[in-house]
Amino acid sequence: MNTKYKIFLFAVVALLTFGCKEKTEFGDKSLSVSKNGRYLETEDGKPFFWLGDTGWLLFSKLTREESNTYLEDRKQKGFNVIQVMVLHDVAAKNVYGDSALVTSDVSKPLLTEGNNPKDSVAYDYWDHVDYMVDKAAEKGLYMALVPVWGTNVKEKRVDEAQAKAYAAFLAKRYKDKWNIIWLNGGDIKGTDGLKVWYTIGETLRANDPNHLITFHPRGRTASSQWFHNAKWNDFDMVQSGHRRYDQDTSKNEKLHYGEDNWRYMEADYKLKPTKPTIDGEPSYEDIPQGLHDTLQLRWTDADVRRYGYWSVFAGAFGYTYGHNSVMQMYKKTDPKPAYGPKDQWITAINAPGAKQMKYLKELMLSRSYFDRIPDQTLVAGKNGEKYDRVMATRGEEFAMLYTYTGRNFSVQMGKVDSDDVKASWFDPRTGKFTTIGEFENKGIKEFDPPGEPANGNDWVLVLDKI
Repeated sequence: MNTKYKIFLFAVVALLTFGCKEKTEFGDKSLSVSKNGRYLETEDGKPFFWLGDTGWLLFSKLTREESNTYLEDRKQKGFNVIQVMVLHDVAAKNVYGDSALVTSDVSKPLLTEGNNPKDSVAYDYWDHVDYMVDKAAEKGLYMALVPVWGTNVKEKRVDEAQAKAYAAFLAKRYKDKWNIIWLNGGDIKGTDGLKVWYTIGETLRANDPNHLITFHPRGRTASSQWFHNAKWNDFDMVQSGHRRYDQDTSKNEKLHYGEDNWRYMEADYKLKPTKPTIDGEPSYEDIPQGLHDTLQLRWTDADVRRYGYWSVFAGAFGYTYGHNSVMQMYKKTDPKPAYGPKDQWITAINAPGAKQMKYLKELMLSRSYFDRIPDQTLVAGKNGEKYDRVMATRGEEFAMLYTYTGRNFSVQMGKVDSDDVKASWFDPRTGKFTTIGEFENKGIKEFDPPGEPANGNDWVLVLDKI
């Protein structure tokens, strides 16, 4: 065999071995971490901006007809991920009275022979879950499933052996569904049942190699504190929580950021190896500030916008929205609703914040995606604190700066690769752009957002290459 032929043969083998990305069984619906480790993408290389909604009690509270209404509404409002508990507790039943487990043992799912999710008369708890997973798939929605809520593990109702059997059951049942993402944990610190969480994560990965896995942590904590280097953990998630600055009781925690959810993103962004990160539970719309005192002020649409833009501009690959009534699928017939919900879920799905979230996703997808980085050097001079802080992000040919209060701020020009830039105001309430003008791309320039400075008069300054 001559030398030239050997080189040619080696090149062909190398191309076949390394040059062709292996297709997963879900085709272009498959999700994976982008090459730079910061974002998610689909199999065809398109960006996937996670816009999640917390429908935690979907499987246990809604009928099939109601679930279809909910999922269709979220599809129409631009959401693409639904975060939901598979088991809120080990004694879980659905709206039809069907129990999920035998004697509250997660290693013993209660299955009815012959039932299936398409049978409208006879089915069990798991057929009901299957129905909703499939219905979400029909609408292009991913289901981010929490196997078992953290309280059950903390209270020793799930041990390692049970967790392993249960996680294997879930993985085998749903590994062939394209629209699954796994949220290990569930409002819990990783140290509360650490071995169980590792068992669930490792078992899911061993039995289901094609779906993403993360950990949903306790309020004011980040999953990266415990699981950043776990082999089963594909991306990091934080729960920035529901308290005001002056209500923060976590001063002894490793991370103490108050309402500044952007700080979690900033901390995760610096970690090695590089992994995507997201705020998977910020303050919910219409939930009492601090959660437990229903006489407190309620978080509004302006607040959920602030958390969204702050975290995404700080480097998050998406954002999860929540509403007090929707996350628990509240109905007036509920005997003991949590956190004093006012509207039933069917009304609350049309809350202002839920309608506005899609504008964040649309803005992020409207410019080049994978080259975007957080860059606070865009803010010239001293930045504001708390609500007055301006958050900045940019790509090679654009820059964006978010102000929650609509105060004047100065920009260090020259960060965009262009001699001149076009400046526009983007309205997070309506998704509309208003052109300001064209400017020479050098020096420092002050910008004056529309309206008078006030909390909730939020705007995004967008600078585009000309």
